[in-house]
Amino acid sequence: MKTVSPNPRSTDQSKQEEFEVIKRRIHQRLVDKLDLSRVGDLKGESFRREIRAVVEHLFDSENTFLNRSERDKIVEEVLDETLGLGPLEFLLKDQSISDILINGPKNIFVERGGQLVKTDVEFRDNAHLMQIIDRIVSKVGRRVDETCPMVDARLEDGSRVNAIIPPLALDGACVSIRRFGSNPLKLEGLLNFKAFTPEMVMLLEGCIKARLNIVISGGTGSGKTTLLNTLSSFIQNDQRIVTIEDAAELQLQQEHVVRLETRPSNIEGTGAITATDLVRNALRMRPERIIIGECRGGETLDMLQAMNTGHDGSMTTVHSNSPRDAIARLETLVMMAGYDLPVKAIRQQISGAVDIIIQVNRLQGGPRRVLNITEVQGMEQDTVILQDIYRFVQEGVGEDGKAHGYFESTGVRPSFMPRLESAGIRLPASAFRQRIMMRA
Repeated sequence: MKTVSPNPRSTDQSKQEEFEVIKRRIHQRLVDKLDLSRVGDLKGESFRREIRAVVEHLFDSENTFLNRSERDKIVEEVLDETLGLGPLEFLLKDQSISDILINGPKNIFVERGGQLVKTDVEFRDNAHLMQIIDRIVSKVGRRVDETCPMVDARLEDGSRVNAIIPPLALDGACVSIRRFGSNPLKLEGLLNFKAFTPEMVMLLEGCIKARLNIVISGGTGSGKTTLLNTLSSFIQNDQRIVTIEDAAELQLQQEHVVRLETRPSNIEGTGAITATDLVRNALRMRPERIIIGECRGGETLDMLQAMNTGHDGSMTTVHSNSPRDAIARLETLVMMAGYDLPVKAIRQQISGAVDIIIQVNRLQGGPRRVLNITEVQGMEQDTVILQDIYRFVQEGVGEDGKAHGYFESTGVRPSFMPRLESAGIRLPASAFRQRIMMRA
């Protein structure tokens, strides 16, 4: 008689289904048993320990033939389902993951080291995924439903979350999580990753301490917010800083920081507070520096006016592919303010307000580099004059699939050096000598 060996895939699938049945049963019993009046009294680990004891007791009453490791796995998943973000907790604990992309309940991808890979993590169904999305957005006072099917939110560690649900998402809810952990990259980490050179850092530190206005430009995922967060560490601790963001993710270390966040409209379509509203309000709060997480609309005009009227040392980010493109992008955003301004007047505002443009890009294979540190030198007729101080030149792509090249100094001494020197900041002349500074 021919023996048919069991299909290992079907065995694993049935085992997983058994896990799900047990987990859901214990979770339901836990919800029925939980004393909700005490939930607010217990915080963090003490709450988790108490709930674990209850789950262990419930497990003892189950007639299961699971070994200790399988049992511990289910207990952890029940705890994550009750206190955390369910299946996402496992991924959020992995510090090597930079992005989590959820395409419906069964397709979850992560980015590690610049490479996208599919994971084995799954949600039970779309309703389970929607439950976790609601848990995320409700914590920051936002909502997502059929009348408002798109939402931006953030996790407790500062990670940025975007969700879009049916009927706009045809294959189930989609969630994009941009990791921005509680311990973001510091200056030393960016230097180790060769995002820029020590000479470039020395110049940027001087520019920030001398209160030059800086725009960081780049594409999606290029590291604009990380760089803005890192450079903000050079701001003196005694200055009053007002930050304005759509979803608060900047983590400034100074003591005197006022954090403002926009608000979407309510279910009646009213009550929205835009970045423009917050910038105008910030000007009445006696700020010494204003930092806008990203300029993407009419608030750009108010930002430029603030930079031109005594709020030196302000910073923002903008989406663009080059320093020249950043100028064009700022022009377009100013026009979105609704005023019929001539192009020359807009360019004069930009050239008078912005001192430095830092261009960052994510190159092929994942490395992020500061491609240009560019000075805005002013206007010549109708054109904004830009001059590179440092730049990265890409030479090609290596066998590992990653782009490589070198940082070079253009040999140009910035025209704003007298401002740095008057602020007591002196940089060596060798910092601007034309040469290749470092290969990366």
